[in-house]
Amino acid sequence: MAKTPIRFTLNGAETGVFADPGASLLDVLRREAGDLSPKQGCQQGGCGACTVMIDGTTHLACLTLAETAEGARIDTAAGLAGGPDLHPLQKAFIEGFAAQCGFCTPGMLMAARALLESNPNPTRDQVAEAISGNLCRCTGYEPIINAILTAAAELRGRAA
Repeated sequence: MAKTPIRFTLNGAETGVFADPGASLLDVLRREAGDLSPKQGCQQGGCGACTVMIDGTTHLACLTLAETAEGARIDTAAGLAGGPDLHPLQKAFIEGFAAQCGFCTPGMLMAARALLESNPNPTRDQVAEAISGNLCRCTGYEPIINAILTAAAELRGRAA
């Protein structure tokens, strides 16, 4: 079968790839675009490890057909940092020990980014709800929630 050309903006860079018909966005990002930050977890949409943002909204890349990304803006955890400077979420995750094995971290970061972009001052319950689709087997979630709240405070301080 012929591959389908797909063009999108990946973390701010214009990107063009050829995808097998019916390929998931996760496979195309990892294999064709070389972005290994979305993780391949359950492949059924239950773990959140592959969470990316498409045109500002979170999506599970394992359940998203690559063809639907034509012309879209895709953001992954690999695009969070601004050059050598870590994003406040990344910094808070490191300093707050919110990434133990690290497998869930990219999906958690993207869920947190989406939350903070829509709600810069979330409550603890809102943070818990925002990451509820992302499974973590290491941290018990408290360090992750605390890191997101810490990053939210830093981002609010920068905006002031």
